[in-house]
Amino acid sequence: ERKAFVLDMLIRNWWALALRGVFAILFGLMAIVWPGLTLATLILLFGAYALVDGVFAVVHGVSSYGERERWWVTVLEGIAGIIIGIVTFLWPDLTALTLLTIIGVWAIFTGVMEIMGAIQLRQVIEGEWLYILSGIASVVFGALVILFPGAGALSLTWLIGTYALVFGVMFIILAFRLRGMKKEAETRNSGRPSVA
Repeated sequence: ERKAFVLDMLIRNWWALALRGVFAILFGLMAIVWPGLTLATLILLFGAYALVDGVFAVVHGVSSYGERERWWVTVLEGIAGIIIGIVTFLWPDLTALTLLTIIGVWAIFTGVMEIMGAIQLRQVIEGEWLYILSGIASVVFGALVILFPGAGALSLTWLIGTYALVFGVMFIILAFRLRGMKKEAETRNSGRPSVA
């Protein structure tokens, strides 16, 4: 059955979501806890986060090729992250306002991609609302960054850090919910190799 096949693929790749979540939480904690963090440093940190998250997203999407109809959505999300990371490092002399606008657009795009992915997930698991919440958080974060770019370094630090923490927690919960479905998948597949 198609749904069972998609679910098995998601369970096999639960670690990719977990890694994205862990990295997001680490970035969020650094942004909030790091004393005296300048806006320029924060933007570079965010660029590094977007780049690594983008790589994980591309790996997750490509590993889903042929098994999931909308695998390309995750790949697009990853490519967008890689691009924003590269732009941040190659053109650090761009104004903070310009970089914040780029980050905001990226977050909105990422959020929309996550919501699209969640629409597919709802056909196979009950925890798709976590993915929807992370998508909504991305869209709201992106809109706030674009609408209030002059909020000040401290406010933006808290905003960016909180966004990363929420995003990371949602991904980890979803990843371990998928991981917890391992026994069910093994029973259904009766005789297939264990899902790692």
